[in-house]
Amino acid sequence: MKAIFIANNKGNIEYVYGKKNIEKIASLVDLDTEVYCEEDIVASPEKFKDVEIAFSTWSMPGGGELKLTSYLPSLKILFYGAGSVKYFAPEYFEKGVRITSAYAANAIPVAEFSVGQILLANKGFFQSALVAKKKEHERALKIAGAHAGNYEAKVGIVGAGMIGKKVIELLKPYKLDIYVFDVFMSEEQASALGVKKCTLDEIFEECDIVSNHLANVPATVGIMKKEHFAKMKQNATFINTGRGAQVDEDGLIEVLKEREDICALLDVTIKEPLDENSPLYELENAILTPHIAGSMSNEVRRMSELMVDELERYLAGEELQYEITAEKLAKMA
Repeated sequence: MKAIFIANNKGNIEYVYGKKNIEKIASLVDLDTEVYCEEDIVASPEKFKDVEIAFSTWSMPGGGELKLTSYLPSLKILFYGAGSVKYFAPEYFEKGVRITSAYAANAIPVAEFSVGQILLANKGFFQSALVAKKKEHERALKIAGAHAGNYEAKVGIVGAGMIGKKVIELLKPYKLDIYVFDVFMSEEQASALGVKKCTLDEIFEECDIVSNHLANVPATVGIMKKEHFAKMKQNATFINTGRGAQVDEDGLIEVLKEREDICALLDVTIKEPLDENSPLYELENAILTPHIAGSMSNEVRRMSELMVDELERYLAGEELQYEITAEKLAKMA
């Protein structure tokens, strides 16, 4: 079977797949080890008429007016070594092309990042570190001491998809009470996970930590509003590694200005990067990171390894573990 790599940023293929996994793929299929961008394929369509398998990652072409699938008439399956496929998947589904994604591998570092933030936030690390650097030792101690710590604290998980469930799993060794808001989770599923299912209002009212892991779908846009942040517990922390669009950002800013006791750890915002005049830059109780929770550095290899595993299943005629369908896509980030 003839296979190619596709990415508009060609360097992404080497970064994500690496020499080892490229060689493994080449041992399994007839792989052209060149990396092709959209322009290459459109310029020489005859060269790609027999391609049955494609591998990609970040900067996958698609989502625009040009339908790349019309230049790949024999394409049967796309192995996407990254997370979300929302922006390009519909075009491939229309042509009957199967897609499998490394979203499960990308969920791991996001969950690890979130758990690290949860544990540190429960100790008041973020606010006390800023104050301690100002040489205000006693005030820093007071801030840290006002937080719940990591024994019998209440942690709210907003969205129990793959990432949310992984966060819950990684928190199991700690003596924490886990609350979950997820419209798709039944009481039986919550009981099996050892968590308490509750409303979004209850999460914000009762939890020391609120960590967002909702899927990025129309129903979740702006779902966390000013009134939710206003009712947060004293010294509570809001963590967002989901999507900025799920937050009423102006409302959050207003509450952060009014309540210095609460803190927001934002790895994602509505606009990335923020406008230069955003108040979030100035607020000491807003901690910003540049969308780093997902796979980076050595972590990206996990995504391509998963795609190699999926290729082996595909060639053996076995069921794919991480295939994306149109129905599944509607519920995913």
